[in-house]
This record gives sequence, structure tokens and C-alpha cells, in this order.
Amino acid sequence: MDKNYQIMGVLNANDDSFYKQSRFTASNAISKIQEMIQEGADIIDIGAVSSRPGSVGVSDAEELKRLKPILDAIYNEKLYEQVEFSLDSYSLPSCAYALDKGFGIINDITGLANDELCVLIARYKAKAVVMHMLGKPQNMQDNPNYKNLLLEVKEFFIKRISKAESLGVNEVILDVGIGFGKSLTDNIELIKQMHFCKDLGKELLIGASRKSMIDLISASASEQRLAGTLAIHLKAYDNGASLIRCHDVKEHVQAFKVHTALLS
Repeated sequence: MDKNYQIMGVLNANDDSFYKQSRFTASNAISKIQEMIQEGADIIDIGAVSSRPGSVGVSDAEELKRLKPILDAIYNEKLYEQVEFSLDSYSLPSCAYALDKGFGIINDITGLANDELCVLIARYKAKAVVMHMLGKPQNMQDNPNYKNLLLEVKEFFIKRISKAESLGVNEVILDVGIGFGKSLTDNIELIKQMHFCKDLGKELLIGASRKSMIDLISASASEQRLAGTLAIHLKAYDNGASLIRCHDVKEHVQAFKVHTALLS
């Protein structure tokens, strides 16, 4: 049976990600990447700056400093020939360096706000993940409010798709941004109504791995949220999501194999 979904594993090259088990340095990142490849990851998404609520950004130079040893090792060992790599960043220097080292996706939480980044992605014929976020990580959870959640998110996507394509970015993936300027009610509605933007003709990404919405439903630390993560991701898949961004590759690969077998 052919798959109609992809599992995207998460690896963080910083020391302040909300889920500490996803944090890696140059010395142990490659072994973790190889482990995720063996577990069945289709894509590996690497980031060096936390975007959790209230997080503070770092300079472009510091971000590239964190990433460079890992990106160099990926390139030198030709791991990009075994799995697709995505960079979770909107920093031009880091994105340019990653694209030059075999990366094929830029995962931009600002939703391609920067025209220069669009041009860069187009030059490499790479894919772009366009995420919706209300505000910035520093203030996005300060009482987020929408008049019409689904309409506003969809209108945002329409504008950014048009912009991306006008600047030469032809492959766009949409991410509704679970937890990025969203209340628990907002997050649940987006997951339940995931199909609301399928008519835009783009793949949909879901990324709720171990996020605090699970804690709000069932009190738990980030280390205790695997079951809740799987429940959300399977529901989102049923409703149209095809890219599943997660910290736990092995468990997701198994769950999705079983789930899709039951649906077939």
C-alpha cells in the first residue's frame, strides 16, 4: 500500500527547546539523525532557535554558529541522499547555508514574510513550509483572538501562496501553526476542521508534538505527552494533513502504519 503521508522528525540544535529530549549538539546530532532514518523518517527538520511561547530570538550569526557543524556533517556524510532535510528557520544566512548543503525544505514560522527568503528558496527550487502565527513568539499567546479563525487563517494562506508563487516558489506546504497565537479552542477547531483549506491544492502539515495543548486537556509534562500527540496527529491525518512533524519518529511510523492499514 502506497503511503499518502510523510513523517518529519524534529531535531533541535539549541539548549532551550521546550522538549529537552529533542536537543542535540554537533557531537551527537548525526547519530540521532541516523537513528531517525533507520526508524523510518521521511524528512528531518532541524532548528537552532526555540520558538516556544515567550522565547527570545538570537542573532543570525549565533544561529548559523549553532547549525554549521551539523549541516557540514550532514553534507560530508551525504545524509541528504538518504532522507530529505528541512531547516526550521527564517534567517537568510542559515537558510542559504542549509540549501547549499543539500537541504530541500525551508520551514518558516513567519510564513514567508521576507521577500528575500522567497527569492532564495526559488533559486534553489526548494519547498517552503508557510506557517500561520498570530503575533511573535514573545507575545503570541497573550490572549490571542480571532473574529473568524478559519477564514482568517485561510486568507493568510491565500496571500502568502500568491506571494510565494509570484517570486518563484512553486512548492508550498501549509501549516496552521498549532500553539502559535492560538487558544486551546482554536487549536481544537483547526484540527477538527483541517480540511478547510484543502481546496488551496497544497499539502498540509500538522505539528502538535508534545505541545502544551495536551497538558490543558490532560495534565502532563512534555515528557508524558506522546499518547496525546499521537491522538492529535492521527485525527489531523484523517482530516487532511499529510506531513506529520514529531519528536518520536519510531512511534509515529508504527501508529500510522497500523492506522492506515485499518482504513484501507
